[in-house]
Amino acid sequence: MMLTPQPTLPDRDPRRPLPWLAGLLLTGLLLPGLAQAQQAEEAAHGYEEAIEEVVEPHVSPHDDRDYRVLTLENGLTALLVSDVTADRAAASMNVGVGSAQDPDDLAGLAHFLEHMLFLGTEPFPEADAYQGYLRRHGGSHNAFTAPQDTNYFFEVEPAALPGALDRFSQFFLTPLFNADQLESERNIVHSEYMARIRDDGRRENDVLNQVLNPANPTTGFSVGSRETLADPPAGEPTLRERVIEFYERYYDANVMHLTLVGPQPLDELEAMVAERFAEIADRGLERPVIEEPLIDETALPRHVELQSVRDSRHVRFMFPVPDSLQHYRHKPADYLAHLLGHEGEGSLFAVLRDAGLADGLSAGVGRGDERHALFTVSVSLTPAGAERIDEIEATLFAAIEQIREQGLEAWRYDEQAQLAEQQFRFQQHGSPLQSAMRLAMNLARFPVEDVQYAAYRMDGFEPELIATYLDALRPELLLRVYSGPEVEGEQTSPWFNTPWREVEPEASTSQPLAGLALPAANPFIAEDLALLDAQDERPAQLLEEPGFELWHMADASFNTPKVEWRFSLQNPTASSDPQHAVLAHLLAGWLDDSLNEEFYAARLAGHDVEAYPHARGITLAFAGWRDRQDRVMRRTLEQLRDGDIDEASFERVRYRLQREWRNAPQAALFRQGHRTLAEALMRPQWPTQSLLDASRELTVDDLRTFRDNFLGELRLQALALGNLDGELAKREGRLVAEMLAPTLEKESIPDLTPLRIDEALPILHPHTTREESLVLRYLQGSDRSLDSQARLAVLGQLIDTPFYQRLRTEEQLGYVVSAGYSPLLDAPGLSLLVQSPDVTSDEIKQHIDAFLVEFGQRLTELDDADLAAYRQAVHDGLLQRDTSLAGLTNRLWRALSFGDTGFDRRERLAQRVLTVTADDLRETWPSLTERSIATIAYDPGDEPSDVAALTRHLEPLPEADD
Repeated sequence: MMLTPQPTLPDRDPRRPLPWLAGLLLTGLLLPGLAQAQQAEEAAHGYEEAIEEVVEPHVSPHDDRDYRVLTLENGLTALLVSDVTADRAAASMNVGVGSAQDPDDLAGLAHFLEHMLFLGTEPFPEADAYQGYLRRHGGSHNAFTAPQDTNYFFEVEPAALPGALDRFSQFFLTPLFNADQLESERNIVHSEYMARIRDDGRRENDVLNQVLNPANPTTGFSVGSRETLADPPAGEPTLRERVIEFYERYYDANVMHLTLVGPQPLDELEAMVAERFAEIADRGLERPVIEEPLIDETALPRHVELQSVRDSRHVRFMFPVPDSLQHYRHKPADYLAHLLGHEGEGSLFAVLRDAGLADGLSAGVGRGDERHALFTVSVSLTPAGAERIDEIEATLFAAIEQIREQGLEAWRYDEQAQLAEQQFRFQQHGSPLQSAMRLAMNLARFPVEDVQYAAYRMDGFEPELIATYLDALRPELLLRVYSGPEVEGEQTSPWFNTPWREVEPEASTSQPLAGLALPAANPFIAEDLALLDAQDERPAQLLEEPGFELWHMADASFNTPKVEWRFSLQNPTASSDPQHAVLAHLLAGWLDDSLNEEFYAARLAGHDVEAYPHARGITLAFAGWRDRQDRVMRRTLEQLRDGDIDEASFERVRYRLQREWRNAPQAALFRQGHRTLAEALMRPQWPTQSLLDASRELTVDDLRTFRDNFLGELRLQALALGNLDGELAKREGRLVAEMLAPTLEKESIPDLTPLRIDEALPILHPHTTREESLVLRYLQGSDRSLDSQARLAVLGQLIDTPFYQRLRTEEQLGYVVSAGYSPLLDAPGLSLLVQSPDVTSDEIKQHIDAFLVEFGQRLTELDDADLAAYRQAVHDGLLQRDTSLAGLTNRLWRALSFGDTGFDRRERLAQRVLTVTADDLRETWPSLTERSIATIAYDPGDEPSDVAALTRHLEPLPEADD
């Protein structure tokens, strides 16, 4: 695949988990009252002199939002986006300073400063003033520190935006850098570091920093630890003084770029910005420029090997190039990445895959510092590929030479430009928060007119410019990095303890593999992009036949001629035991694998297809332009029904699945805790170790037999949503039904079932190799009724901030601390989780239990007036607007899978939430805390629990009539 260059974002702080982890760099109904608007207008007049210029960016013709860019007199640039359909308001402040500016003697200082800004300002000195306000008003927040940027962001109910900005703006005006919080936050930063210490990506980056140019400031240790942030010797400036010095040296309005997105009119948004941000210090600074090269080219070529924690092998071929941001208008590096990362017939990946050497490949520019970067071709290796890296390298250079000789053609560039323009014309912006973050970062990098357009802009074929990048892809400029679990290193990286070694490059006699070919013209590019104006309120059933039901909803709200299809192929035995569950995984994986070369061009053209297994069978998901989508659907069904399941494809897919299941114990500990909870309280659900064991006994003949049996007893449920009318939906849906011939009635498919916790359930230990401790307390509702769901959802909103404030900020138990509403299917529950690098699970349990007692006491003092804001926040969150066609489709698809054929359960739940009283919560709380509670706990060395055996006796959680 081709990697689209984007700023690299570190892992998110779980203190404010965000609901949109699937796509961070993409880009809502309360209007202010008249009095509020008048106040804003008056405030704007008072700050007119603070605004220097007003310009607008280039936007899609179907983008009906209003934009305004202004630069305040102090140098701060702000982009305002008025979206009358938004039911959330969001802000993102990008500060043009990051870990690259850390002083040599205080690694992690920029990151530590980011943490400290959250802990109180002069007008709002309480450590939880900001996050508590946001939580009361249905909001969330977070921040990240990158090498050249620190980004702070939040979302909130639109009516609460002024109050949120009051608190947010003070980060950049009057931070307290509370001395009494210094030690606790240093411990939190250290916990964050320890939580990532076994992440292979961080480990590899730590090694890479040792071979890159040490004078380039992006190669330092960016997270920070107790060691690097230790108190200095007596007589030297204190850590707090160094934090303040860094803040005053680098935090300046001229390097700040703010984006505000909300439903308010532009004039009102402008007044909010001018009133609150005009007094940020103007120190005349500019965004720091990194002059030092990223790598010493005279030291190349170099070969490095490092040890991975996961059972995973890959090799990266890296070449120093100019940062592609400098040439974003023509995208020469993207042109090369497209050709090298292609996966169609004759591509580098196809040749390596067919030889049994690789199961994944990507190409693109990364590790950029805005002047220098690395063009990287990354290959995910099979065990055989790990033994033949020289042969892979020879084939890569043969592919590069083929491009040099035959690939610089204007029609190829024009085809990429056409697809980019289609994507820009019909782009979906995502949530207000996604928009705000992306645009704030783009403001720091591109001219104002291109903050929306930069990623899509292709101004014309420049073969000489492409040749400049192509000339850098030479053997003598290669840094080759191999990662695998078998590597024994002679050195250890300083911060993530990664064993590694340098290997002397030797002249290779390996010959390239045969069969390389450049891609042909793309036959899947849509031509009919007309927008239909049909709009339905909710899905309606178009067809109901034996074994088959089709639902359809016409939607034009996203101004795109795209359609989302979901087909659930359901079979009673799909997850009846681990073996059948593995076969469902294999069948879905084989289908994707066998069509990969054929459909890669379709994906480039905007037609996505995915097969994925679930408890009832397999879902086929199609997403793309209405035009030519039927070709993709028909071919997929032909392959599923009649395609040859060959041995090579079977082994490729089985190897990938086994690798995933073998590596499951290496996942983040808090994720493993939640997975163990799901294994205990949902049926059917099989532990990864059971799936891994079952997969070892299966053969290609088993999969062929399973396909025949699976398709021979089938129920088909379908949903079509987007820019298509009912007649087209009927025609295409019936085509699929005719090809699959489903016969089973709904009653033949077993339900997904949440289980009731009882007193016999012991503490469960996840299967993990992590070196931290964990406690996950799960408080389960009494039944699956709307009333129970509503009460626990409101309790989840109430408990979040005080739990975080007490156990993370005050008691410093760990970096990963969270509490909130966490339903399993439609079974309501509250989860309280702490992951710690140095506090045992027994100690964590005591702290959680003490908090639960105190929280119960708080509930005794709660009145309905105090509860109102939290209740409203839950209500509004449930009804939050879908911000993409895919998001809308997935929500309705989940509703259908739960039997919500009226598609109104969330609305009914939201209304029920508004009726929850403080007395209701006081009545509910004892039943949650006094009867059975599920506990997932772990300390290093604990043996994993046999979850299936320990939960076999559990009964289903009762349903209730609503």
